[in-house]
Amino acid sequence: MFVKTLFASAVFAVVVSVVISAELYTNKYDNIDLDEILKNERLYQKYFDCLRGKGKCTPDGQNLKDVIPDALQTECGKCSEVQKKGVEKVLRFMLTQKPEDYQILEDIFDKDAVYRKKYEEQKKLAVEGKPITY
Repeated sequence: MFVKTLFASAVFAVVVSVVISAELYTNKYDNIDLDEILKNERLYQKYFDCLRGKGKCTPDGQNLKDVIPDALQTECGKCSEVQKKGVEKVLRFMLTQKPEDYQILEDIFDKDAVYRKKYEEQKKLAVEGKPITY
């Protein structure tokens, strides 16, 4: 009986650790300098082209491209605090400095306009320079 309980506890611990680790996106790219990318037109354009399917993606660009649909669906529910701050920074930049690019990505990642109304308040806050709430 003790062995069964120990085994069940071990299996439960493994399952819990897998679920917990799957709850957040990888933090592998959290140290990327977003300001460097946003301030450098050449770098910015490479990422933008990757996201819109018009250019080659770096591994971090491909990861971002892969994660965007899930992040939209889950309201960034798997984002760490660092990632949420990064999303806010990029969102604010694109809405205020590159609105045409934002529209292009919105058309790509929200073809059916499912998320446009859902995130309208966050867009408004970003443009106004106020903190975005999730």
